[in-house]
Amino acid sequence: MRRIAIVGGGQAGLPLALGLLSKGYEVTVVTNRTPDDIHRGKVMSSQCMFDPSLQIERDLGLNQWEAACPPVEGIGFAVPHPESKGAKLIDWSARLDRPAQSVDQRVKMPVWLEQVEARGGRVLIQDAGVAELEALADSHDLVLLAAGKGEVVRLFERDAARSPFDKPQRALALTYVHGLEKTPEYSRVAFNLIPGVGEYFVFPALTLSGPCDIMVFEGVPGGPLDFWRDIRTPQEHLAASKRFLETYLPWEADRARRAELTDDNGILAGAFAPTVRKPVMTLPSGKLVFGLGDAVVTNDPITGQGANNATKACKVYLDAILAHGEQPYTRGWMEHTFEQFWDYARWVVQWTNSLLTPPPPHVLQLLGAAANLPSLAGVVANGFNHPPSYFPWWADQVECERLISSHQVVSVSAAA
Repeated sequence: MRRIAIVGGGQAGLPLALGLLSKGYEVTVVTNRTPDDIHRGKVMSSQCMFDPSLQIERDLGLNQWEAACPPVEGIGFAVPHPESKGAKLIDWSARLDRPAQSVDQRVKMPVWLEQVEARGGRVLIQDAGVAELEALADSHDLVLLAAGKGEVVRLFERDAARSPFDKPQRALALTYVHGLEKTPEYSRVAFNLIPGVGEYFVFPALTLSGPCDIMVFEGVPGGPLDFWRDIRTPQEHLAASKRFLETYLPWEADRARRAELTDDNGILAGAFAPTVRKPVMTLPSGKLVFGLGDAVVTNDPITGQGANNATKACKVYLDAILAHGEQPYTRGWMEHTFEQFWDYARWVVQWTNSLLTPPPPHVLQLLGAAANLPSLAGVVANGFNHPPSYFPWWADQVECERLISSHQVVSVSAAA
């Protein structure tokens, strides 16, 4: 049976490893952290996963936390009124057709990593540089790099045609908390857009200590939400989170008055440039390494698509490997497989990047109209499940106006 090495123990690499093991492949996973290191470490992401991604986990038998994780049942959207503190210029919410969920990766990844060994895979705990990749390429039929960070990722060439940004577009921070007041009627991602300042969204999740909420802050560089580098302690991080809400989003501050950190490692801050890289790396020996997940497509978390993208990439790659049989893993096969994933991911990238720049008038019109058109709000909310459904109307004014008009007709008909 073919031997496959996967460098990286995250949302793309571990499900791929477990899927291949279930089909009889010999699999080696290389990661620089033990299960205990992950469990005791800092949070890694916000990872809100929508139903199509959750279904991939279900199909692989990796949905161990589904019963324990609180659901995310909808999407809410708000914009503060620029002239009236505490008022909202736009305010709506809509249910998702099927709930989303977020499980802290400190909960998931240690279990999955242990399952790799329990199912007959090999786990190497080490850093992976060029020398290690060469050794893996010598002893395996295919080497995939699924790590999203580290110097080795930069060995994949940046795809300038698919990467409009060359520097971070947001100062990012996460705050995992207990004690946040629930939203009325149903749970949701509460997304708040503050023009010129940034974005704040919050949603329920499952962490090491049980159900929690994850607060996500996205600050425009140089603006009033770009202050996280000056924070020194976990409690300062929590206090700064609450202070920002008091100033800019008082309705969210009301929900967070009793919020406390889930643990001292339940915080994260940083910044990165959204980047698409070319999917094949050539080692000095001439052997090839195939990029997967965040190694080759890294989105800003503003649309919550990172874990979803990784999972869907895993599915495309798994299907392609299984279909390829005993044929050699050539550059052409790697590039073709990546393009199969890119047929989906390109829309995620376009939609995500569009939210990092001032929205055009037709998008503002759309988001405003959704407040009075529940069916339209439902379309916007459920696009998080499948971002290609936003197009062409998200990017095309005429198509957007046609979409709004169609829902106005529905609304009038329903009222009659």
